Amino acid sequence: MSSRGRGRRGRGRGRMTVSEPVGSGHGSENDAPPPAAGTEDQDQTGGDDAVSQAMLRVLERVVGANVGNGARKSVSERLRSNGAEVFRGVSGVAPNVAEYWLEAVERIMDDLNCTTEEKLKGAVSLLRDEAYRWWLTVRQGTPADRVDWGYFKARFEGKYVGAGYLDSQRKAFLNLVQGSKSVAEYEAEFRRLSQYAKGIVATDYERCVRFEDGLRDELRVLIAPQRERDFAILMEKARIAKEVKRTERQNRDKDRYWNKRSFRPSESSGDFQKRPRTENSVRAPVPVAENRSRPCVQCGRAHAGECWGNSKECFRCGSKAHLVRNCPQVMDRARTGGQGYVQPGRGGQ
Repeated sequence: MSSRGRGRRGRGRGRMTVSEPVGSGHGSENDAPPPAAGTEDQDQTGGDDAVSQAMLRVLERVVGANVGNGARKSVSERLRSNGAEVFRGVSGVAPNVAEYWLEAVERIMDDLNCTTEEKLKGAVSLLRDEAYRWWLTVRQGTPADRVDWGYFKARFEGKYVGAGYLDSQRKAFLNLVQGSKSVAEYEAEFRRLSQYAKGIVATDYERCVRFEDGLRDELRVLIAPQRERDFAILMEKARIAKEVKRTERQNRDKDRYWNKRSFRPSESSGDFQKRPRTENSVRAPVPVAENRSRPCVQCGRAHAGECWGNSKECFRCGSKAHLVRNCPQVMDRARTGGQGYVQPGRGGQ
């Protein structure tokens, strides 16, 4: 009995002593080894990763569902939600209205990255009333393999835009010149009409040459020698040249204004400038100067009017009692600082 008691006590001591290494031969095989250092932290981290991954999967499912809903929208709904309008093809619609509608729809479809098949479906879905009935007629008489986006555009333009309109716009482009338009107005018209002449101005070089030819002479002489063949840069140079010519014109106007003022007579230069200027006073001839230059045949002096040279009267007062050199009036004026005399009418006092 003593041996079994000792054995039990030995097993009891082995369970109570944690410092005894595992596998030393003293412990039971069923005893679990002590946990390694950091095991609890690793378990916590693993739990966090599992939660994060689960949340990520939930978010992916939600986002995927939303994307699926967006992809399930029809082409027509996507076009209408982006501003595309319907086309009814009312009789007598202006060619440019149909043209602008087709351009706007195609631009929206390009923004949505639609395929050619989606473009055809989307454009047809926007047709209403007469326009849709027209397309049904066209579609019925055409093989299915020929009906694509390019075919639709060609038939639509032929029906609602018309070859006559396209030809007139092409001719307008060929005859386009700047004239009285500003550079910005000329550029806008050039860009608009050039789309009807893509075969004529297919490259930047051809566009630049055609644009230069239409400029006014005063601008073309500044632009053409530079031989700029980048259309965007050419536009900027044309605007700069326009500003240069405008500044030159303003400077000339200022110079002309100041030149006129410099030749204007001064208002304080004497009695002549104080007299009112009339058309007759400016343009009428002055016969007095011609008469003074002709000497009198009787007295040999230059004077106007009747000659008193042979008379015995005073030239000043008309008195026969004295001559002009002894005239009291002349003497009085000399003493008072008079400036001479004027021959009076004969017999005057």
